[in-house]
Amino acid sequence: MLGLGAGQVGAEALPEAEAERLLHRALDLGITLIDTARGYGLSEERVGRYLASRRDEFVLSTKGGYGVEGVGDWTPGSIRLGIERALRVMRTDRIDIFHLHSCPPDTLRRDDLLAELDRARDAGLIRVAAYSGENEALAWAAESGRFGSIQTSVNLTDQWSLHHVLPGAAARGLGVIAKRPIANAAWQFSKRPVGQYAEVYWERLQTLRLDPGDLDWNEFALRFSAFAPGVSSAIVGTARVENLERNVAVVEKGPLPAELLRQIEAAWAEHGQGWGGEV
Repeated sequence: MLGLGAGQVGAEALPEAEAERLLHRALDLGITLIDTARGYGLSEERVGRYLASRRDEFVLSTKGGYGVEGVGDWTPGSIRLGIERALRVMRTDRIDIFHLHSCPPDTLRRDDLLAELDRARDAGLIRVAAYSGENEALAWAAESGRFGSIQTSVNLTDQWSLHHVLPGAAARGLGVIAKRPIANAAWQFSKRPVGQYAEVYWERLQTLRLDPGDLDWNEFALRFSAFAPGVSSAIVGTARVENLERNVAVVEKGPLPAELLRQIEAAWAEHGQGWGGEV
C-alpha cells in the first residue's frame, strides 16, 4: 500500500550514507515499491548502488522519455536508450514498471513511442508499460489499452483523477500509483508559499476548509490517499528515516473514519468540481 518516492534520494546534498540507510530501511519496514525517474538526480544510481543485492524484494518503478545523451527527447531512441541506461545504472536485468513521464497528449499517442515500449516489454526489459501524468493525457492512457499502470496525483486537494479516471482504471485492472499523497504538506505554511510546489494545494486547502479532527494533518492526508478507491500504492518522498517510519505507522492504521471521509467528499463536491489535476 505504501511506496517510497525516491526523488529526494537523488539530491546531491543528501550524503551517500543517508541515502543507503533510507533505502535499506524502506525495505526493512516492508515497503515493496520504489519509484524513481531519469530526472531525479542521483536517484537511479543510488537505487542500483545500494539495493542491487536486494532486487527481488521490491517492485522497481522508473520513468523516462527524455534526457538521454545523443538522442532527442520523446523519440524511440530516447525510450530504448533510456531503458538501457536505467537497467545499467540500477544494476538490474528488468524494470517492473516504466512510465512515460508527463508528456503531453499528442506525444503520448504516438505510435512510434508506443511500439518502442511494446518492444521493450516483449524483450523482457520492462514488465509493465505505464504513464505518469494528469488530466486529458492520463484519461487517454487509462482508456487506451496500451498501458498496464498509471501514476497520478491523489490527495485531499487533488482529486480529479480519483473521480474521473481511477474508477475506469480499476475496472480495466490497471495498477495505480498515487503520487503527492500528502499534498506537498501544504498545511505547514501559515502564508501562501509563493512559487513553491505547494502553492496551488495551499490555495485549495483554504477553500476546502477541512478539519482533521484529532488527527495531525500528515495522518489525515496520507490515510485518505493510501486507501482511496482504485489506488494500488501511494508513494511518499522523504530523505529522513524518521519520516519514513512515521508514514509506515500511519498507513498501518487503515482508512480514515467514515465521518471524515464524508466531510472530505462534501467539501470536494461543493468546491472542487472545477479543479483539474495539478501537473
